[in-house]
Amino acid sequence: MKKFNFELEEVLEVRNFEQKQAEAEVAKCLNVENQINENLKKIAQQYVAVKTLMKGSKNFDDIRSQSQFNNLVAFQKENLLKELAQAQIETQKKREILKECMKKTQALEKMKEIKFNEYKEEIKKTENKRIEEISSIKINSQNI
Repeated sequence: MKKFNFELEEVLEVRNFEQKQAEAEVAKCLNVENQINENLKKIAQQYVAVKTLMKGSKNFDDIRSQSQFNNLVAFQKENLLKELAQAQIETQKKREILKECMKKTQALEKMKEIKFNEYKEEIKKTENKRIEEISSIKINSQNI
């Protein structure tokens, strides 16, 4: 009995490798997005902490420092939001690449499955034919 051999196995392996690479790229992009979001949270926490600390202060230097800090926080927040938008665009591009890789891989996997089922059917037919031959030989030998 011959072993099952999928002619496009090497191509399938390459497609699987490409898919894993694309998955890794998406993961990297999501990690960048998460880092930016964490930085935004830290800035928000700092803003709240300073606002709470300065609440009710009448000292002019403190008020001026808070104002400068608020300007700095607003600038940092704006930059981080721009970075986040860029990161999200990059993530979407990588997801599209992954989607294409998955389609190609799934198509080959389906083709392999079909070929394997055909192979199993062929094996069953061959085995049934042999069983019939053996049965007919036994019947013929009993008649003699």
